[in-house]
Amino acid sequence: MPRPSATLRGALLRGLLIPLSLLFLLDVAGSYFMAARLAQRVYDGELMEIARELVLHVHRDGGRPTFDLAPEAERSLLLDEYDTVYYAVRTEDGTLVAGEAAVPSGSTRGEGAFGDAKVAGADVRVARLAAPGAAPAVIVAVAETLAKRERLAAQMFLGVILPQLVLILIAGLLVWLGVARGLAPLRQLRAAVAARSHRDLSPVTAENVPGEVEPLVHALNDLLARLDEVLTFQNRFIADAAHQLRTPVAGLKAHIEVALREQEPARMRESLAHLYTSVERLSRLVSQLLSLARNEPNTVKTLPLAPLDLAALAFEVTTEWVPEAYKKHIDLGFEGPGRPAMIRGDVVRLTELIHNLLDNAVRYSRDGGRVTVRVLDGGSPQVSVSDDGPTIPEAERARVFERFHRLLGTHKDGSGLGLAIVREIATLHGAAITVEDDADGVGNRFTVSFPSLPV
Repeated sequence: MPRPSATLRGALLRGLLIPLSLLFLLDVAGSYFMAARLAQRVYDGELMEIARELVLHVHRDGGRPTFDLAPEAERSLLLDEYDTVYYAVRTEDGTLVAGEAAVPSGSTRGEGAFGDAKVAGADVRVARLAAPGAAPAVIVAVAETLAKRERLAAQMFLGVILPQLVLILIAGLLVWLGVARGLAPLRQLRAAVAARSHRDLSPVTAENVPGEVEPLVHALNDLLARLDEVLTFQNRFIADAAHQLRTPVAGLKAHIEVALREQEPARMRESLAHLYTSVERLSRLVSQLLSLARNEPNTVKTLPLAPLDLAALAFEVTTEWVPEAYKKHIDLGFEGPGRPAMIRGDVVRLTELIHNLLDNAVRYSRDGGRVTVRVLDGGSPQVSVSDDGPTIPEAERARVFERFHRLLGTHKDGSGLGLAIVREIATLHGAAITVEDDADGVGNRFTVSFPSLPV
């Protein structure tokens, strides 16, 4: 099963809330460190004050240090509501003068020093201070458990972090609501698209669409426009094909019914000959309909073009039409530039283009008339076909390239698709097609002008 795709809401919330949570955790760690350090500094000062008071009770009797702190004063000085306080007075060589032997000794100079140790299995903070006087030096050490330090650090930490936690929660809620509000236009867009009928290909409109989403809406509308164009073409093609095939199919049915009623072989063969002619016309109509669909510019996305000699291609196609022209006693001629006329094109489609021009010229030219194919190699290579058919009025010249359009007054067989196919193939090649009176004043001349081949 395919994995469900991540939502934009989830991505935005993760991108905003995860960094916010990490910053909060860093702030928690930093705040706890600062609170513990501040509590340490506060109570270190108090501990050193006790050490200074004890130093005042250190005396020397003939060079030997003594300590004269009264028991009542000791209890008052060392009494603490939360912690146990120990002290020790030692000489520099470690000899205990007074206090608890468990209090670790050490050396200190100047204003004193602090350290961490254990007394009676409990963690303590130790302040050391040297008593003034001659040698041997006397060091007073005061140790205190950490209860009130931890309590003060916790109070300061909670006092700082709880308001920040509330702010983080409020910020998270605002982020959640902001993301939901920011994505509301997308939900409206989704609802607008979901509510559409499959036949509705009009542009999608959504109010207050974010600027980042506008290119998506424009691309969607462009896609809908192209789909509408393609579907319109398909519907038109189906309608045209159904309309054009209805008459030939009805004729086939009539010829078959006649053939089935005939008893005489000669009459039956005659009916079958008519039936064959109708099938041939139907086959040609189907081929032209398929060609029209295949060359529709809106359905051909890319057309690979290669350099080719227009003069050689036109001469080859003209040669194929010699037998058909001969049947109608038409003088079929070719005039070329005497050198290659190079263009970029698709051989198959250009062959079909010239075939349709010649079919139109031979079909509508009078018996004994003249059809001439010319290729010019100027700034814009051209292929033209002149005929001796009925002159096309200027008002009709633009319409002769429309599908199924036929001139009034002509009784030749034809579907009205040949010139439409020529126009679409010319469009695929970036070429232009025109029709005008022939130079001799009889008939018409169809000219296809191609872009020149880049040097």
